Amino acid sequence: MTPSPPTPATALITGASGGIGTALARQLAAHGAHLILTARREAALEDLAAELRGRFGVQAHTLALDLSRPGAGERLERDLAARGLTVDLLVNNAGFGGFGEFHTQDPGEIARMMQVNMVTLTDLTRRLLPGMVARGRGRVLNVASTAAFQPGPLMAVYYASKAYVLSLSEALNEELRGTGVHVTALCPGPVETGFQAASNLGESRLLSGPARAVLLSAEEVARQGVAAMLAGQAVVVPGRLNRVQTWLPRLLPRATMTRLIRAAQARRE
Repeated sequence: MTPSPPTPATALITGASGGIGTALARQLAAHGAHLILTARREAALEDLAAELRGRFGVQAHTLALDLSRPGAGERLERDLAARGLTVDLLVNNAGFGGFGEFHTQDPGEIARMMQVNMVTLTDLTRRLLPGMVARGRGRVLNVASTAAFQPGPLMAVYYASKAYVLSLSEALNEELRGTGVHVTALCPGPVETGFQAASNLGESRLLSGPARAVLLSAEEVARQGVAAMLAGQAVVVPGRLNRVQTWLPRLLPRATMTRLIRAAQARRE
């Protein structure tokens, strides 16, 4: 039986307006957690909040915010304090990628990706962890990726950012041993969401042909992620084939693995 979140529990979910973020919000609401939903799209957040209040009888607050802006974590912390909200479960889901050769990508887009995927995630975690430790309970779920386990030519910054998230999560989970607080890295493979369109992955071979048949749904990824978080598990990789993929870098020479990833992600002809 899956553990329930602490009672009463309030979960903050970043990037909650679509994809895995929306699915995570529904999973946590089904467990009885109250929610704080944040993303850029205010209308989508309000629609989701209304749905969750009606379906599950939980409180659902919305905070429209662009996490790619420097200082977003500080602003979010101030907004939480102004509303008198305490976070028991932090879900760092917001993130995005970009497809193409590194030297041709827009520098501003790279900076925004690093800000969302790493800087704001780190800052927000640092701001909210002390309260969890002081209360002796809490959970952090950081959405990484199977990309975290190897270099990713043609998505170099995205893969590197997810390697950072995985490493940070594992280190923090060990640091927090015995405090009642756990940090979990959720490492999904490709998921059928709007992420592919936003990252221009329609150009890549990675999600074409037979590869599409093994895509997990956002709902299944969220279900496994929430279960692992509540159980205090350090790392979860949904899907058997995805778990096999994470072992390949340990079995193959690193240069070989890097070439294989490039071939898999090359543009379709």
